Amino acid sequence: MKRTPPLSFPVRIPFVEQLGFELHSLGDGRAELRVDIRESHLNSWEVAHGGVLMSLLDVAMAHAARSIHLHQEGMGPGVVTIEMKTSFMRPAEGELRAVGELLHHTATMAFCEGRVLGEDGRLCAHATATFKYLRALPGQGRQLKALQRREAE
Repeated sequence: MKRTPPLSFPVRIPFVEQLGFELHSLGDGRAELRVDIRESHLNSWEVAHGGVLMSLLDVAMAHAARSIHLHQEGMGPGVVTIEMKTSFMRPAEGELRAVGELLHHTATMAFCEGRVLGEDGRLCAHATATFKYLRALPGQGRQLKALQRREAE
């Protein structure tokens, strides 16, 4: 797989940082992420845990959904996952590449598809998801929580 330097994520997601995901492309309804599977990602079969693949797919599709708002201040609204369906085809090992694609959107919803490919380019997992565009998220006590945007670099 061709190695290109990663981009900065447009928002700070501590969970994604902990998993070691890298953003490699973003725009026009598409996003590509990569992760090099390490021991902390493994299941009892010593291959990538399904939760890692689902998180990779979720983040790739969410960024694809947001990518159409790149021209807006702060990259426009954030997204929250409403539902997601994932199918696993084969064990995932080594460096993985996830591609998310925006299939359709309205003012408030985004419908996406994602794929995780192994180092050999073979399909490891596939997902579809629905996201809701939000400007803020109600938290505990119904206080609105703002999206944690990256500082300009």
